[in-house]
Amino acid sequence: MALAGSLRRELADAVDRSRVLVVGAGGIGCELLKNLVLTGFTHLDVVDLDTIDVSNLNRQFLFQKKHVGKSKAQVAKESVLHFCPRANITAHHDSIMNPDYNVEFFRQFTLVMNALDNRAARNHVNRMCLAADIPLIESGTAGYLGQVTVIKKGVTECYECHPKPAQKTFPGCTIRNTPSEPIHCIVWAKYLFNQFFGEEDADQEVSPDTADPEAAWEPGEAAARAGASNEDGDIKRISTKEWAKSTGYDPVKLFNKLFKDDIQYLLTMDKLWKKRNPPVPLDWSEMQNKENSSADKQNEPSLAGLKDQKVLDVKSYAQLFSKSVQMLRVQISEKGEGAELVWDKDDPPAMDFVTAAANLRMHVFSMNMKSRFDIKSMAGNIIPAIATTNAVISGLIVLEGLKILSGNVDQCRTIFLNKQPNPRKKLLVPCSLDPPNANCYVCANKPEVTVKLNVHKVTVLTLQDKILKEKFAMVAPDVQIEDGKGTILISSEEGETEANNSKKISDFGIRNGSRLQADDFLQDYTLLINILHSEDLEKDVEFEIVGDGPEKPTPKPLEQTTKSITNGSDDGAQPSTSTAQDQDDVLIVDSDEEGPALPSNSDINRENPKLKRKLEDDEHVNRKRLRTEQDDDIIALD
Repeated sequence: MALAGSLRRELADAVDRSRVLVVGAGGIGCELLKNLVLTGFTHLDVVDLDTIDVSNLNRQFLFQKKHVGKSKAQVAKESVLHFCPRANITAHHDSIMNPDYNVEFFRQFTLVMNALDNRAARNHVNRMCLAADIPLIESGTAGYLGQVTVIKKGVTECYECHPKPAQKTFPGCTIRNTPSEPIHCIVWAKYLFNQFFGEEDADQEVSPDTADPEAAWEPGEAAARAGASNEDGDIKRISTKEWAKSTGYDPVKLFNKLFKDDIQYLLTMDKLWKKRNPPVPLDWSEMQNKENSSADKQNEPSLAGLKDQKVLDVKSYAQLFSKSVQMLRVQISEKGEGAELVWDKDDPPAMDFVTAAANLRMHVFSMNMKSRFDIKSMAGNIIPAIATTNAVISGLIVLEGLKILSGNVDQCRTIFLNKQPNPRKKLLVPCSLDPPNANCYVCANKPEVTVKLNVHKVTVLTLQDKILKEKFAMVAPDVQIEDGKGTILISSEEGETEANNSKKISDFGIRNGSRLQADDFLQDYTLLINILHSEDLEKDVEFEIVGDGPEKPTPKPLEQTTKSITNGSDDGAQPSTSTAQDQDDVLIVDSDEEGPALPSNSDINRENPKLKRKLEDDEHVNRKRLRTEQDDDIIALD
């Protein structure tokens, strides 16, 4: 029986009858499941692919130490049933992007509520809800900041109506040759982990970049000067992973190559160091035999403070590097020939390796070293999670859901939770929802986009992986050339068009003005792509999105600025700092409530050409809103 005391009878009955899909059982998801069942929702499905980690236990209260390693979705279900046994909860330990969760699956639900932490899954759920015409309540938190918004097909803008800020990336030559910030060294150390133990990626090379245009050195002369270092370690310039394997992952040989031989090689690139402090090579045997310098002694761990927040001396980091390599060597050997490890910030040997390697490189390049805690935050793109923020946001999600079930979608709002009260002493700022963007390449009536590229250089595989899957977030695209013949360029059926992958798209008659039809049947999504051939793209730029689509930059307001930050780990594909300026999941609104709200460029509500209109809390409040007793800490919502 639905709760009757706090909800009017009609709404309580609607709550009792509705079926809700919760995507994600992490920080927000745990709070949300608790709120839903205590409000009277009894028919719930929860989907989450993750398992429980020790680091989750400080805020994801449905989990206990005994649950570590188990499915989040399954344990969340069991924990909720302890205090609400009448609830009917179905747990799915799976990815929401699994083809089994198709449009028909989504149509079973009255509401979908996202409690996700990555962009790809958010994009996918957005499209599935549009295809199924099911209301979606999107959310995100980051530290003390949070946001909730409602997405309804044809009524509001969708999750992808406006562009997301690109994650911060760094030039390869900066990472490999001339790091100047700790984050450069941390990114290098994560790349190094993959080069040694994980899946090799040519874009994540760590050896000195001899093609660095800034170096402008003479290769023959430099090779001769670097000869001594190569002979010392009997090193040949081969694949980093192959060389590491050939040494049996000998920590001393790895150390001397990375922090001595490669640094000596970099020093031969004279022009790099004309206006920079040159790096200082490290030698394993010399380091082990000498006493710590006075500078190192200042960094020695003290008796006070948490272990992870101490900065060690360089000798200790060298020993930590050796120990972590030995442990990772055991892990990969136990997995068998050809095995690969996946870097995980919560795996102690992997985190020790990155901490040690990053700090040794910082020392080589004369930077102040960082604690394990700081490096974990930056390497894992982490912003500390605050349990109370998750609780506030999950409560707002349920309130927006109740509005939808009451038939009052027009009263739904985007709500921002700020760190500091605005001039009217409010932490929660509600803003009216905007209509769909007519040029959105996801929710427009006929999604269409123009892509500028060089048809003689772009391969079919690049079109599939980098443009369709990565840029346009398709899962299993099929592509047909509109040439009057219906030529199939890419098929989602395995093996049908793999022979095309290495060919240039021009080999199939694609030229300036050609049109492609890309279909993702799982997402029930079709996108028309106009090809604009260009030979004038910038170096290392394979394609650009042009025209009036969502990528079109929007002028910033003159008197107001936005801040955006992320909700922790993304998909881990790109490096990022943990500073607020580089994040992208939650928009903060700091302006006076009497002024217009700020345009969003966040994952949930991105940059909007129309300024958000803030609700006038005191003058235009709806008579039917929930009442409070003059408490500035609680905001009553329409």
